[in-house]
Amino acid sequence: MGGTRPPLTAPALFTAATDALRGCLEDLRPDVTIREIPAPSRIAPFAYALAGGLTGDDETASGRFVLLFDPDGQDAWEGPSRVVCYARASVDPEVADDPLLPGVAWSWLRESLQSHGAEVRALGGTVTTTSSRRFGVLAADGDNFDVELRCSWSPTWAGSGLTGPVPASPGGEAAPGHAWDPAEVAAHLHSFADLLAAMAGLPPRLSGVVPLPARRA
Repeated sequence: MGGTRPPLTAPALFTAATDALRGCLEDLRPDVTIREIPAPSRIAPFAYALAGGLTGDDETASGRFVLLFDPDGQDAWEGPSRVVCYARASVDPEVADDPLLPGVAWSWLRESLQSHGAEVRALGGTVTTTSSRRFGVLAADGDNFDVELRCSWSPTWAGSGLTGPVPASPGGEAAPGHAWDPAEVAAHLHSFADLLAAMAGLPPRLSGVVPLPARRA
């Protein structure tokens, strides 16, 4: 007879990382709000998910930040952990038609990561612009023009190999040879918040980041 499969025990490194992400939610830039949401259950043995948007207006720009963890590691990840990121923003028609927009949007991500010192490996993604035109009884609602960025990367704090050292306990001292620093984890979420802000056309807070012109009402 089959029985109920016991739940997996979360590895110390994953627990410490999620604690670090929760701990920095109140320290993010105030014009972006990020909250915890149910995590996907079939992509990796362990996952933690967050959703974000502009404070008081998650229609202009929004996104998701998902931390995946597999103690056995995955070759494509180059380690045991992977961050999956999605961000979307509404833009004006002339901005959506600009052939330089995809490259600029990708530069927002790279600059945000670099400015916060969020070290990554195997960074990859796509930028897509979409146009939705409404007709008939829907014409009064207006057309939609969006830019979407889907990307993922492997955080270096997860270890340089498939089985890197882990903290001795969540929030405790690190195991020998591993300088565990929660700020290294938080840097990735700060980068995500700045990415959403840049896509929404908010004034930049990072040197070298050029924001998208804010969409006109």
